[in-house]
Amino acid sequence: MTRTTCLLLAAWLMASPVCAQAPDDPFPTPIQATEGMIPVRVVEFASLPDIGGVAARPMMLVTEPGTRRMFVNDMRGPLYSVSYDGRSVRPYVDINASMWGVRVQSEGRERGFQSFAFHPQFGQAGTPGYGRFYTLTDSENTGPRPDFTPGDGGDTHDSVLLEWTARNAAAETYDGGAPRELMRMQQPFANHNGGQLGFDPTAQPGSPEFGLLYVGFADGGSGGDPINLAQNLASPFGKIMRIDPMGRNSANGKYGIPDANPFVSDNNPNTLGEIYAYGLRNPQRFAWDSRTRNMFVADIGQNIVEKVSLVPRGGNLGWNKWEGSYRYISRAEVGLTGMRGEAGITYPIVEYGQLDPLLQPQSAVTMGYVYRGTAIPRLSNLVIFGDNPSGEIFYVSADTLPNGGQAAMRRILLNADGTPKTLLALIQEKNRQQGKTPATRADLRFGQGPDGQILLLNKGDGTIRLMTPDQP
Repeated sequence: MTRTTCLLLAAWLMASPVCAQAPDDPFPTPIQATEGMIPVRVVEFASLPDIGGVAARPMMLVTEPGTRRMFVNDMRGPLYSVSYDGRSVRPYVDINASMWGVRVQSEGRERGFQSFAFHPQFGQAGTPGYGRFYTLTDSENTGPRPDFTPGDGGDTHDSVLLEWTARNAAAETYDGGAPRELMRMQQPFANHNGGQLGFDPTAQPGSPEFGLLYVGFADGGSGGDPINLAQNLASPFGKIMRIDPMGRNSANGKYGIPDANPFVSDNNPNTLGEIYAYGLRNPQRFAWDSRTRNMFVADIGQNIVEKVSLVPRGGNLGWNKWEGSYRYISRAEVGLTGMRGEAGITYPIVEYGQLDPLLQPQSAVTMGYVYRGTAIPRLSNLVIFGDNPSGEIFYVSADTLPNGGQAAMRRILLNADGTPKTLLALIQEKNRQQGKTPATRADLRFGQGPDGQILLLNKGDGTIRLMTPDQP
């Protein structure tokens, strides 16, 4: 950094909130605002169109190497292709178009087109996965019989997993037929819906793991998991599932259950063989470490603790008995004694308090990536994650994982114009340029481009930003 940049950064940090936290907060020492902070240059990479004057609501951005494109969604239904240089953003398919009959339910902040994943063979002609991709969406069409019901609560909408098959994977727009439904869940509440779809990028062709689809589902919503679903192995709510999307041995005959799944042979007929891990509240994002093959998940907390955890095969991540390292008592309280006190629970590697002054007035964790690249050396070998509303970005070491708490967390600030800032500050500046009222939250999501590029999504200004090396 230049001396001018350092002075500007110091002035900005001195203006950051430094107030003390409540005495009953399990994290009384705030997140470090300056120590270990990494400034990273960002550039505006691409723009997504407004819909009805409202900024795009992207949730995922992934690269598809076979066709040399990236893809990004809008929660209201569109899926766009993005060129590797960011200059071209084209509609690929709108899953909410009337011809498909999906009827995306995108009212409120949490419902909509949640996630998508391209089969690792999508662009490889002659392979079983050629042309196939998958979407997870909330649907207002609750007429079809669901495969899974919560057993209580209402019937606000369904969450539906669909398989789409393009005839020509390289076509500019989707040229296949109507999607095939793989799985349908009746949702008891409007919030806490589907999470991420993803194929393990570390799996090699021919290995048992290759082509298996991970599906994250939240606990069904409301607050506190009132139906006690996350710990219930007969329910898919509050779980990460692992399925073979092209298999047929599931109860509905539409997808496969891998023999290597952890609960396939537990001799309990009520246990779902699809379950890979359980005890999750709202696992919106997960990621793998290309070096260690560790799987990480960011699980949004109730009202006190946000966490990032390893995801072991068959692991119990604790909810709703535990909120992070602390015994869950109520929406307003966790136990401050006996932390991490139950055997068999996978406790977080890092967690932070929602009351932290950096994060006000709201917080909710979101997973980024494990950066093993070399293009931005200061990010190498870090687990990168963030806080959704505030747009704060954090890191911990990927090679020396912490053992809970927030002491190891350090910040990443974004240097777009010589002054390191939060993502929310950049969004607000962009809103003013657009003639719009500045956003009050960032709704941060991470995307991954070719060669491990890290891109930043938000729901405030329609701009995709790219983390880049410093200019010479």
